[in-house]
Amino acid sequence: MTVGPGDRPRETLVRLGFREGAGAVLDRLGASEAVVEALAAAADPQLALHALAAVVDAAPDGRDLLRTLDAQEGARRRTTLVLGASIALGEHLVRHPADWHVLCDDEVAASRPSAYGLRRTLLQAVGAPPDDPLPWGSGGSTARAAGPETADALRAAYRRQQLLLAARDLTGLLVDDVAAELADLADAALEAALAVAAAGVPAGAAPARLAVIAMGKCGGHELNYSSDVDVVFVAAPLAGHDEQPALRTATALAEGLIRVCGESGPDGALFPVDPNLRPEGRMGPLVRTLASHRAYYERWARTWEFQALLKARPAAGDLELGRAYCDEIAPLVWSAASRPSFVVDVQAMRRRVEQSVRPQDADRQLKLGPGGLRDVEFAVQLLQLVHGRTDPSLRSASTLDALAALRDGGYVGRGDAFELGDSYRWLRWVEHRLQLWRLRRTHVIPGDPEALRRLARTTDLRTADEFTAELRRRTTSVRRLHDKLFYRPLLAAVARLPDDVARLSPDKARDLLTALGFADPERALQHLAALTAGVSRTAAIQRTLLPVMVDTFASSADPDGGLLAFRQVSEALGRTPWYLKLLRDEGQAAERLAFVLGTSRYASNLLQRAPDGIRILADDEALAPRERVDVEGAMAAVASRAADSEAAVLACRALRRVELLRIAAADLFGHVDVTEVGRALTATASATIATTLDVARRAVADRMGGPVPLDIAIIALGRLGGAEIGYGSDADVVFVYDPHPGADEQAAATAARDIAAEVRRLLAVPAPDPAIGLDAGLRPEGKQGPLVRSLAAYRGYHARWSSVWEAQALLRAAPLAGDGPLSDRFFVQVADLARYPRHFGDDQAEEVRRLKRRMETERVKPESRRRDLKLGPGGLSDVEWTVQLLQLRHGYERTELRVTGTLPALDAAVAAGLLAAADAGVLRAAWTGAARARNAITLVTGKTDDVLPEEGSKELEGVARLMHYPPLGGTDLLADLRASFDAAREVTERAFYAAG
Repeated sequence: MTVGPGDRPRETLVRLGFREGAGAVLDRLGASEAVVEALAAAADPQLALHALAAVVDAAPDGRDLLRTLDAQEGARRRTTLVLGASIALGEHLVRHPADWHVLCDDEVAASRPSAYGLRRTLLQAVGAPPDDPLPWGSGGSTARAAGPETADALRAAYRRQQLLLAARDLTGLLVDDVAAELADLADAALEAALAVAAAGVPAGAAPARLAVIAMGKCGGHELNYSSDVDVVFVAAPLAGHDEQPALRTATALAEGLIRVCGESGPDGALFPVDPNLRPEGRMGPLVRTLASHRAYYERWARTWEFQALLKARPAAGDLELGRAYCDEIAPLVWSAASRPSFVVDVQAMRRRVEQSVRPQDADRQLKLGPGGLRDVEFAVQLLQLVHGRTDPSLRSASTLDALAALRDGGYVGRGDAFELGDSYRWLRWVEHRLQLWRLRRTHVIPGDPEALRRLARTTDLRTADEFTAELRRRTTSVRRLHDKLFYRPLLAAVARLPDDVARLSPDKARDLLTALGFADPERALQHLAALTAGVSRTAAIQRTLLPVMVDTFASSADPDGGLLAFRQVSEALGRTPWYLKLLRDEGQAAERLAFVLGTSRYASNLLQRAPDGIRILADDEALAPRERVDVEGAMAAVASRAADSEAAVLACRALRRVELLRIAAADLFGHVDVTEVGRALTATASATIATTLDVARRAVADRMGGPVPLDIAIIALGRLGGAEIGYGSDADVVFVYDPHPGADEQAAATAARDIAAEVRRLLAVPAPDPAIGLDAGLRPEGKQGPLVRSLAAYRGYHARWSSVWEAQALLRAAPLAGDGPLSDRFFVQVADLARYPRHFGDDQAEEVRRLKRRMETERVKPESRRRDLKLGPGGLSDVEWTVQLLQLRHGYERTELRVTGTLPALDAAVAAGLLAAADAGVLRAAWTGAARARNAITLVTGKTDDVLPEEGSKELEGVARLMHYPPLGGTDLLADLRASFDAAREVTERAFYAAG
C-alpha cells in the first residue's frame, strides 16, 4: 500500500533511521510501506533512500523498479541492503540503471556463478570468444579492440558482478564463499585484461606462452572487495621458437594486463596488479621462464618468499604452464622449513609487519594490528610450512581449509581451531563490509560514530558500542591463540629435524634409530609403532610429537629408557584430554618431557607413578620449589578429608611425590643449584613428617579416648637439620616429649612411644612414592636406646653420659615438627649445652679425629675409595667434619658459628678468622661438587649411592651429562672431581687432622 504525503510523522521516520528530508523523497517516490520497512532495515536508511531515488530518476523504466520492489520481497531486500551499505554500488546503478533488472532477478542474483561462468561473462564483455586460443598460445582469447571502450566495458561488467555478489553477501552468504567468488572474479578479470592486452600486441610479434600466477589473498581464494591482486608471470616460447623474442612478447602482454587492470575509467579501476612478489622484487624482470624462476628459488630466495609461494595458484593465461610452475616450485616451498632459522625468520617478519602499523591505528587495524587477520594467517602458514613438509594434507592455499586440516591432523586443538576460525571469519566479514562502502582498500575501523554505527548494522549488531565490544573480544581471542601457536617452541624443534627424522620412515627407521644411539632399535620401533598406530586423533598427535621427542631422546643419556617411559606415561594418560594437548600446545612441555624421561630414571619413576605431574613441565613458574608452609598447608587440607590415618598420610605422600618431581625437574633444567635443591627437599620432607605427626597424634588420642597428656616434638639431625638433604637421604631425627603438668608420667611415656611408632609406621606404609627413611639412630645410646625420651631424660643423659659423637650429631639439630615451645626448651636445656661446650679440649678433638679415621678405615671399600663421594678423601665428610670440629671448639664463644648448614658454617669460620678464605673456597668447591654428583647419581639411576659409577659405564656418562659435561665426558668428570677432592683433602689434613 502506498502512503500519501503527510501520512508519515517525522518522529516515525527518525525512529526508523531516516534523517531530514526523507519524508519528501518518500512521498515523491510514492514508496510503499514494504519498501519503507526494507529501507529502514538497511545499514544507512537515508543513503539507501537517496540512492534508490537517484536510480529511479536515472532509469528510463524507474517506475518499473519501484513496482518490482513493491511486489518481490527478495528483490526489495537485496536492493535496499546494497544501496544502504555501499555508496560505490549505488553510484554504479546510477551510471548503469539497467543493472537493476539483474539485481532484481531472483534466479540471476541469488545463485553463485561458476568460475568458468565468470570468465566467460567478462571475456564476452570485451568481445573475446572464451574458447579460442590466442595465436601465440597464451591460453586466453583476443578482444575485439585494445581501445578504452573495451576496457570500460570490462570494468562495467566486473562491477556488475560485484553488485550481484554484494547482494548475496548482504543477505547471508558465508564469508569464505564471498572471498572465493571474489578471487574467481579476479581470475576472470585477469583473463579478460590479458585478452585486451593481447589485442594491442603488434602483428608479427614472436609467439609466447604466458601464465599468470595468483599469489596472496587471490591465490588463496580469500580476496576482498577492494584489494591488490598479487601475481607472478611465467613465460615460455612455443616449440621451435627462440626464448628471448618470446620473453619480449610475454613482457608486453604482462605490462598490458597490468595497465588494463590498473587504469581508471567511469567505473573506476578493476584493481591494482602487484607483481612485486616476483624474484628480486621490483629490481627483477617482470617475466621469467620456469627454469629462471626455479634457479632463483633454489639459490637466492629468502624465507618470506617461500611463505608467499604457499598461496601460488594458476589464475589466467596458459594454465598448463601455470600448473607446471606450481608443480616445480611446490617441493621447494614444502622443504623451506628445513632452512636454518626458518621459524625465527617468519616470527621476526611478523613482528616487522606489526611494527609498520601506525600506533594510533593499531587497535583499529583489522589486517595488521594485534589480533587481526594477519595474526591468524601467519600462525596458520607457519604451522603449515613446518608440518606440511611431511603431511601433504596441510598443503592448502586457503587459510580456513588449512586450519581445518591442522585441526584434523591434531596439530591444533579442536577448540583452538574453532575459536580461531570463527574469529577469522568474523574479521573477514567486517573487512568486506568496511570495503563495500566505497569499494576502496581500507582495513581501519572508522572512528566517526555514525560510520561506526553503520558498520555495526551491516554486521547484524545494533550499536557502535556493541560492535566495539565484539571487535575487542575477537581480536583478544585471536591474539591469544596467535601467541600460543605462532611462538610454540615445538615448531622450531620440528623445523630443525632432518626430513628422514621428521617422517620417521619405516624403511629407514631402524638404521636411523641405531645411528641416533638407541641400543635396541627393534624395541624402539615397537614403541613407536604402538604410539602412532591407527587413525585416531591421539595417534595423529603422537606422529606430530614423536619426531621431536625421538631427537631429544637421542641426545639424552638413555634413549631407550626414555622412549619406553614415554610409552608407559602415554598409555597411562593417553585417554586424558589434556595430556597430548599440553605436549602439543604448551611451551616446551614435549621436549622437556623427553629430556626428563631420557635423562633421569628417578624423575621418570615419579612421572609414571604421578603422570599428572607432567603439567609442571609446561610452566617455568610451576617449577619453582614451594615453601614449606605452602606444602604443609596443602597436606593438612588433604589429610583432613581422608577417611583414616593411612589414607591421610598416603594422600600427603602423593603430594610429596609431585613436589619431588617439581624439584627434580627444576634441578634437571638448571633452575636451582645444589643448595636450593637441599632446602627444597628439606621443606618437602619436613612438611610430610610434620603432617604425619599431627595425624599420628590424633590417631593415638582417638585410641586413648581423649587428648594425649603431653607435648611432643621431632628434632631434625644430620643433613635434614642442615637443610641439605639429597634425593636419597634418610631423615635423621630424634623424638622428645614432655608430660603435661599433673599428667601420669607412665601414661605420657606410653602415648609418646605410640605416637612415635605410629609416625614411623605411617611413613613406611607401602605406596608408589619414594620412601621416607625415618632414621632415629643418632638418638642417645643409638639403636640400643629408647625411640622417644622425655625432655628430663635428655637433660639427665647429656649431663652424665653424653659422648663427643653425640655432641657432634647435635651440631646440625633443628626444630622439625610438633610443639614449638617444647623444641625451644630442648635446644636451650639440652642441645645448645652439648654442642657448644664451654670447654672442648685436645683430648675431645682427638676423639673426633679418631672416629673419622675409623669411619674411613671400616666403611670405605679400597676399590671405590677414590669414587666415594661421602667418605672418600676430600669428599663430603672431610668438609663437614672439618667445619664441625671448628664449631665444637669455638661455638661457645663465637656465636656466628652456631648454624646447622655446612656452607653457612664455612662462611662463618672465615668471618671469625678460623679458616683462610682460600681454604674455605677449596672445601666449598669439593662439597658442592660431591653433593651435585650424589644427587645426579640418584636422578640418573633412580637409586641412592654415595659411590660414583665406574669409569666407562653408562651410568657415569649419564651423571656427567647431567652435570653439563659433553658426551663421553665421564672420564673428565672423574678427573675434575678427583682434583677437587685432592685439594680438599690437603686442606682437611691441615685444618682437621693436624690442627692443634
